[in-house]
Amino acid sequence: MLPKLQKKMSKLISIGKILNFHGIKGEVKMGFTAGNENLIKSLKQVFVFQNNVKIPLDIVSIRFHKNFAIVKFKQINSINEVMPIKGLLVHIEENIFKSKLQNDEFLINDLIGADVFDTENQKIGTVVDMGENKASDLLQIQKTNGLCFMVPFVKEWVPVVDLENNKIVIKMENGIDTTVNQEQNENDKI
Repeated sequence: MLPKLQKKMSKLISIGKILNFHGIKGEVKMGFTAGNENLIKSLKQVFVFQNNVKIPLDIVSIRFHKNFAIVKFKQINSINEVMPIKGLLVHIEENIFKSKLQNDEFLINDLIGADVFDTENQKIGTVVDMGENKASDLLQIQKTNGLCFMVPFVKEWVPVVDLENNKIVIKMENGIDTTVNQEQNENDKI
């Protein structure tokens, strides 16, 4: 049987989804983002939300099969107990997730809103979104004039990420700021 609501609400991050049952003893097949196997293996407890109720699930065992995790929870012991949680997102506490990040890995939410400066310490704007291309993630930066441009989120272009001070430093090489021509065109109209 599933436990009742856990009272203290902490910030949670989704790490996967319960896709289906696996076998008849209450194991679940969980989808997750490739590359997070070590994180998944290290977990002792996860949470699901059922009818807006946060339910803790204690992990008994985890193994991997193809691109899925096969997880056995202490509280789930049959197919019938899996069915109500099938399709639910699996969450962990944000602090646990952050403790598993490498030095050059960040949560998107921690980057959005950060002030962006050039290497001369001149404020350029603020990170407003993240994107991606085949080569890397991209920071979308909104300049103080409202125009936006994107910078590859790699060490070569972004040498400093200082989340404690809400500051990111980027190299402003020629051509990186695609809004320069837009600004010149606006000035030509005046």
